[in-house]
Amino acid sequence: MTNDGLVSVESRFGVAETIDRLVDTITFAGLRVFARIDHAAGAHEIGAALRPTELLIFGHPKGGTPLMQDRQLAGIDLPVKALAWEDAQGKVWLSYNEAQWLAERHGLGDTSRDAVAAIAAGMHKVVSAAAGTNQS
Repeated sequence: MTNDGLVSVESRFGVAETIDRLVDTITFAGLRVFARIDHAAGAHEIGAALRPTELLIFGHPKGGTPLMQDRQLAGIDLPVKALAWEDAQGKVWLSYNEAQWLAERHGLGDTSRDAVAAIAAGMHKVVSAAAGTNQS
């Protein structure tokens, strides 16, 4: 985990395809897609340039509810999010908040331990699948 709590995985695919793959992966896993936001399209609407950047907001009440039962303010970071973005060198990344960082940020206790571990494992799995990596 980095000091800022972000995990970034390089994707083998373009931004839109990475998010499409993430949607497919999480839908197959029984999670819900709440929103897909194309930040580059928004920038284009105001005449500004932005490299491809898309945010996906997704999750399931089974994952987030225990965290909010522990510390309701954790809801500011839920549902979980993943950002696919292209850097200045043309590499595509899929980034998300590390679950343990969220637990530390909100002072989550022992009652949230299993849910935090499940979110961490789930995020690793779906992000790796969407990015086309074989990380363990």
